[in-house]
Amino acid sequence: MIYLQLILEFLKIGLFSIGGGLATLPFLYQIADKYPWFSREMLVNMIAVSESTPGPIGLNMATYAGYAAGGMLGGVLATLALITPSFFIISFVVTILDKFKENRFVKAAFYGIRPAVTALIASAALGIIKITLLDVPAYEGSGRIADIFSYKELALFFVILVLTNKINKHPVFFIGGAALIGAIFGL
Repeated sequence: MIYLQLILEFLKIGLFSIGGGLATLPFLYQIADKYPWFSREMLVNMIAVSESTPGPIGLNMATYAGYAAGGMLGGVLATLALITPSFFIISFVVTILDKFKENRFVKAAFYGIRPAVTALIASAALGIIKITLLDVPAYEGSGRIADIFSYKELALFFVILVLTNKINKHPVFFIGGAALIGAIFGL
């Protein structure tokens, strides 16, 4: 049963997550809320692993989430289910796009998709910020606004944000450095 659920959920993600890997995150948050396969907190770890391994993040996330839910077979099925809609859709689109690429309705549709994709990515980013940089339970417990911030994580976030814009290094350099800092300082 879990394998059928994985296939159906990741087919849906593959069909509707227009805009790349980060657009899969709102769907994965819904899965975390709907099934006991993984939590939202585990999802943040999945994002970190998926971003630091080769390949598209959406594909890595499907493999990781499927594996967490159903082992090796779950990982394979989730991955295949995620890519199946894209394979058929892009095959269809490529055959007709050349004929209609100058059509004003096609152009308008693509312009309309852009803000929707941006909203999906922004929603995912806000979800990650809430989990990693804010401590909502501490705030809810005390009612003090100062308790909502995870200060160590915020400091590391801003240091990495500044360094990524100042130093031209591969992202894995920053991920590895942040992992080392986290291990040393117990973040």
